[in-house]
Amino acid sequence: MNCKQFNTIPLEEVLLSLGHLPTKQSEKEAWYLNPFANESQASFKINKSLNKWYLFSEGIGGNNVDLLKKYLNKTTSEVLIWAEDQSFSSFQNQNIPDQKFENPDKNYEILEVKEIQHPALLEYLRERKVGNQTQFLHEIHYRMNDKNYFGIGFKNDSGGYEIRNKYSKICLGKKDVSTIKSGSESLRVFEGFFDFLSFKNVENFLEKEPTDYIILNSVSVIHNIKNSLGKYDNIELYFDNDEAGNRAVQIIGNENRNAEDCRVLYSDFKDLNEWIIHKNPSPERQVKQRRR
Repeated sequence: MNCKQFNTIPLEEVLLSLGHLPTKQSEKEAWYLNPFANESQASFKINKSLNKWYLFSEGIGGNNVDLLKKYLNKTTSEVLIWAEDQSFSSFQNQNIPDQKFENPDKNYEILEVKEIQHPALLEYLRERKVGNQTQFLHEIHYRMNDKNYFGIGFKNDSGGYEIRNKYSKICLGKKDVSTIKSGSESLRVFEGFFDFLSFKNVENFLEKEPTDYIILNSVSVIHNIKNSLGKYDNIELYFDNDEAGNRAVQIIGNENRNAEDCRVLYSDFKDLNEWIIHKNPSPERQVKQRRR
């Protein structure tokens, strides 16, 4: 990864990887507490269209490289080495250079949407222990930079698709949450769709009734669901066991006393899907073991 490539990754995703979430945001901008020091009011602003930041309390700003050089106290070369290890979702691992996948209208074309049939995608789902949950998914064939690709697609509320396969993690279209409603008075909130699919595999064995579901597809859009939470009597939260997940639970919990942090289910793992993969190859057997 070079500086040009790293600077095209949305600042929201970079800040999220560091455990920082916005205090408020709109389509054009987002405000954060100072990531370099403690403060009580947000003075750190990002311009989403320019992908630049400015810290009003110190009168400084810049791009992704500038942010990380100050935040990590590292050189440019060291920052790029750090970035290579982060697996940012908007930087595709399919050898497509200099792409900014948060500006999707100009660089891709969806060729086909169908039921998942490709053996490689079915095998990938089996490896993630969710091979039986294809009813929520699509097989997406798309063209980008004069090359054809395919992946598992999970549709969001804006008509975009989260795309996953063994080598790629991107979003085609506008980044948004995915809402699945059943008319329930209870809600479950998941960070990513593999966590949602994993939960559906153990829902019956955990003696849980189906509810409404919101899949964020990125914790950075958590403020988009604030107005949707008030109508629910019970809210269960299934976020990652990391700083961003901790902050997301805190944000929702502060405004919704009926919200429950359910990460105790997979407290020894990064997320719910990792728990399913490593400790729950047979959901029925695993849950029975936990009840003994």
